[in-house]
Amino acid sequence: MKTTFPTLLAVAAISLSAKAQTNWNLDASHSKLGFSVTHMMVSETEGKFKIYEGKVSSVKEGIDFTDAKIDFNVDAASINTDDEKRDGHLKSPDFFDVEKFPKITFVSTSMKPGKVKGTYTLTGNLTMHGVTKPVTLTAYGASKIVKDPYGMERYAFKVVGKLNRKDYGLSWNAALEAGGVAVSEEVKIDINVEITKAK
Repeated sequence: MKTTFPTLLAVAAISLSAKAQTNWNLDASHSKLGFSVTHMMVSETEGKFKIYEGKVSSVKEGIDFTDAKIDFNVDAASINTDDEKRDGHLKSPDFFDVEKFPKITFVSTSMKPGKVKGTYTLTGNLTMHGVTKPVTLTAYGASKIVKDPYGMERYAFKVVGKLNRKDYGLSWNAALEAGGVAVSEEVKIDINVEITKAK
């Protein structure tokens, strides 16, 4: 079979692209997938998910994660708010319905530099409670990549944002006699992620 010049160019381009991509794995033991809601209109209640995994693929050199691809997978039943009774309610059909919808996933669609150096506007599809909707978050990158005592390269992000839980069918609430509701519809996202370069 005759190999044409355009075919060789295409193969070379694919090879260079594959070589330029750097894969990173989530270090869950040094990360936190947290959130908070307003309780009784006056205070914040915090929670987190304890079991999750994720991967990041960067296409730039160094600490430039422009156009990086991010894929997260969360065990919904691992939700923890330091209150066993409340956690049981959150796992029930009133909220996450973890028996029917055991996973929460996030797949990025865009990661672009923000107005401030070291920040990114991160957009992706969040699937929760059987509903998939786009979300936009802000990611703050660390100032450098470091090597741990074992020679493993590490980097970190802080990711923050907001979403409306009712958009995902998590609509349970209780009205207060004085007005307002027991739990806010707005959920604040507060994530700290440490990643390690794959060998």
